[in-house]
Amino acid sequence: MLVLYLAYIGLSGPAIGLLLTLTLLGDAAISLWITTRADRAGRRRMLLVGAGLMAAGGVAFLATRRPELLMIAAIVGVISPSGNEVGPFLSIEQAALSQLVTDQQRTRVFAWYNLAGSVMTALGALAGGWFMQLAGRAGVSEATSYRALLAAYAAAGLVLAVLFVQLSPVVETPLSQAASTARFGLHRSRSVVARLSALFALDAFAGAFVLQSVMAYWFHVRFGASTAALGTLFFGANLLAAASALLAHRFAARFGLVNTMVFTHLPSNLLLALVPLMPTMASAMVVLLARFAISQMDVPTRQSYTMAVVAPDERAAAAGVTAIARSLGAGAAPMVGGAFLLTGSGVPFFVAGGLKIAYDLMLYRAFRRLPAAGDPQRP
Repeated sequence: MLVLYLAYIGLSGPAIGLLLTLTLLGDAAISLWITTRADRAGRRRMLLVGAGLMAAGGVAFLATRRPELLMIAAIVGVISPSGNEVGPFLSIEQAALSQLVTDQQRTRVFAWYNLAGSVMTALGALAGGWFMQLAGRAGVSEATSYRALLAAYAAAGLVLAVLFVQLSPVVETPLSQAASTARFGLHRSRSVVARLSALFALDAFAGAFVLQSVMAYWFHVRFGASTAALGTLFFGANLLAAASALLAHRFAARFGLVNTMVFTHLPSNLLLALVPLMPTMASAMVVLLARFAISQMDVPTRQSYTMAVVAPDERAAAAGVTAIARSLGAGAAPMVGGAFLLTGSGVPFFVAGGLKIAYDLMLYRAFRRLPAAGDPQRP
């Protein structure tokens, strides 16, 4: 509902794009500060800091409509316009999970981890869309409905804080493993992480042209889709994405992590570019759902590969730095694509699909000869 809300309070397309950019860049800065300190300061402690910022960001969006204050809130909060996790939580949780499982189990565990996130993202999309629809039928004003959703988001940050307090001490890194003198928490794997970060930034830059909030608004402008239809669409899309992430483990176990990342991602990007060429809302939704059915198979494999090619005491930092690179890459795209928001143009889909295909080809060329621990291709 984020872009719909910003348009409702009167922001223009370029202003919305700028705010989304600041949101993503703010996530990058906060995540860098939190994740590079997590191993030394404590993973649970840093997760609590992130939850507090999430709640504060929701309250700030709830408290004001002034664009300049919303932009400040976007910078310091961890509000995700993509519909997916882009803050500090993911990186720290990946490092904790990698510490607790074997190399052979890691991709499967990450697949289930991503499944849980995708299912809840789907339920959130469904709940948000239908809440707006039913509230409107009950005579509740749009302003009140949006405020209720923003309040729920802020409350979710508080719930996260309660859950993080309950985590076991086994998620923490032993002090002897922390690379206290490393730059940004990295030492021997600095070169590999730098190359991965550059490629992931390109992928995220492309993906940010078609954030879920942007696609929702595109369907609304192009076809007049209702909030209920959009909520249902992205409920189904995120469920399909969850299923595709779960299948990733089986593909990776047979073909390797890099091959799975590349050869499942390519066809999904071709489908993405076809969405705006569809003549009806139904056909566009079908193509988009087909894209989501295979689009997330690279996510657990990408995360697992990053954890596998770095030292154990670099994992939180590596996950954080690559996540920051993705946020920085994503940060510029909404500002560029904002000009197309109010027109229903298909340009963002074409740009995103083309750039993502270029990313796949470069990733394969750069890392096909560097198999990870637990990879069937590893010598």
